[in-house]
Amino acid sequence: MTAIEQTEAARPRGTRLPRRARRNQLLGAAQEVFVAQGYHSAAMDDIAERAGVSKPVLYQHFPGKLELYLALLDQHCESLLLAVRTALASTTDNKLRVAATMDAYFAYVEDEGGAFRLVFESDLTNEPAVRERVDRVSLQCAEAICDVIAEDTGLSKEESMLLAVGLGGVSQVVARYWLSSSSGIPRDTAVQLLTSLAWRGIAGFPLHGSEQH
Repeated sequence: MTAIEQTEAARPRGTRLPRRARRNQLLGAAQEVFVAQGYHSAAMDDIAERAGVSKPVLYQHFPGKLELYLALLDQHCESLLLAVRTALASTTDNKLRVAATMDAYFAYVEDEGGAFRLVFESDLTNEPAVRERVDRVSLQCAEAICDVIAEDTGLSKEESMLLAVGLGGVSQVVARYWLSSSSGIPRDTAVQLLTSLAWRGIAGFPLHGSEQH
């Protein structure tokens, strides 16, 4: 059950919930409000109303709007990193790895909750705590990709990281464009196109200890 689904299930005002369930409910409500309105336009009153709780209940869990936003951002940065790591570990076939990793980004931006907007399109990017989290998850995703490239190609850490940043960056930028465009291209087709583009480049580096490309 997603955080938003938990919000829907627990919305009636006055319902007593275990602390963790209440926190998840509040995060689900906050996500809906932040995605719809942006950080600056959202108010704690809006979030409490959306969650069906009083403001004092909301403040029992989160001392302020920024802390609530950062907790939500942490949750979704972890989700993205897990998706990328899972994709990389899903196969030992490198072409399929590239496709799985691309698809992880597309699936992330396609999620109906719009969580990717909090990570990649936040209106709070000038806030150091937000910028640090966004930069960190981008770096962690690139490091996960880098480890696979370095192991398979024998390229240096620095060279592998450069390629990994490129692959990760292309994936999330194209996925966001795909979602916002009116092209009507199915997700699996979009992933296949981007995979073909990326594979033509990365396959040019021979496997470590092999003459194969």
